[in-house]
Amino acid sequence: MEPTQPPQQPPSPHGAPQQQGWPAPGPYTSPGGPYAAGPYGPPGAPGAPGFGPYGQPKRSTNGLAVASLVSGIVCCLPPLGLILGLIALPQIKKKDQAGKGLAVAGVILSVVSSLLLTIGLVTGGIGSAIDGFNEGVEEASRTKSPFALRTGQCFGDDGKLEEYAEDIEVIDCAKPHDGEVSGSFKLTGFDKWPGKSDMETVGDKRCEAINSAYALDTWAVPANVWVYYYMPSRESWRLGDRTVICAFASEEGQFTGSVRSDASTLTADQEQFLKAVNPIETVGYREPEDDPDEDFAANKAWSGEMLKAIETARLGLAEHHWPGASAAPVAALGKELDVAARQWRKLTVAADADAYWDAYETAWDTLPEDLGAKARTGLGLTDTPPVQEGPSSTA
Repeated sequence: MEPTQPPQQPPSPHGAPQQQGWPAPGPYTSPGGPYAAGPYGPPGAPGAPGFGPYGQPKRSTNGLAVASLVSGIVCCLPPLGLILGLIALPQIKKKDQAGKGLAVAGVILSVVSSLLLTIGLVTGGIGSAIDGFNEGVEEASRTKSPFALRTGQCFGDDGKLEEYAEDIEVIDCAKPHDGEVSGSFKLTGFDKWPGKSDMETVGDKRCEAINSAYALDTWAVPANVWVYYYMPSRESWRLGDRTVICAFASEEGQFTGSVRSDASTLTADQEQFLKAVNPIETVGYREPEDDPDEDFAANKAWSGEMLKAIETARLGLAEHHWPGASAAPVAALGKELDVAARQWRKLTVAADADAYWDAYETAWDTLPEDLGAKARTGLGLTDTPPVQEGPSSTA
């Protein structure tokens, strides 16, 4: 508690107390006791800003002394701290400054740190620590949530592609990995978490399209690699997560190399060829499971989709100028597709299941099984279909 001071006369216009009625204060005391320390004490009072205990200006602290102490503490700057401390000591004495203790402490810490640094360099301890630090940073940068993955990144999933995943490690695509990100999309049209079934319905369709655009050279995709995706969980949905991450992944073991083949990796001729013929392959995989005898309408509708894909491919190949070694085999493929189109048209006009069956085998026989392997060779594309390894699997 601060001492109480007796009442003073009203201050003069300059803020100093008038001296009427009071004896002049002594050098160390004032009427009623000492002045309170702080910004409100009169100039020269103990504790007033910028003055020492007897009304004299305070001694300034040597800046090099402070810098020496800081440098001595910081692990990478001990030699600098030693130099600064040795420079500061004579300056402090010459200028009557404060900070001798700081400078001495800085010198001592710098000497100790310099010795430890030297020992570490000689024994290799520093190098090991730096390597360990770098490894930790690298590992931390590789470990991500699935929803932090970006298109083109390959990854390892410690959960082995199970339903829920938290930590995904980004891996160089040249090394064995579990999957490769092909793209992503936002779920829309849902006011609340839609549930796994509804998200799978959307994910199957959207990710199939994204994967098809990402890997146009389908023959370069290993046979055991399928469409895969990460969906928002109920918990992440509450936090605003609406992203579905699409990927190529193998549930039977890791694969090596990137499967990417899009406009960023293909030539214009390669891209034109694949975009022309790939729909035939895609629609072919969608053949109804039920026979025409069981679901004639579904099979007839599917044959119409196949016919459209074949005719579109034929026209796409005919309208493009093909370079060098690819010209002749592409032209030959176009003629084969023309013959196939005439046979598939019979399926689309079949009156019943029996008529459909009569045209079915011939239609498939006229469709080139390799879809232009020689043309692929001439264009520098993969000319051998992927071979299924191990037991077959479904997406």
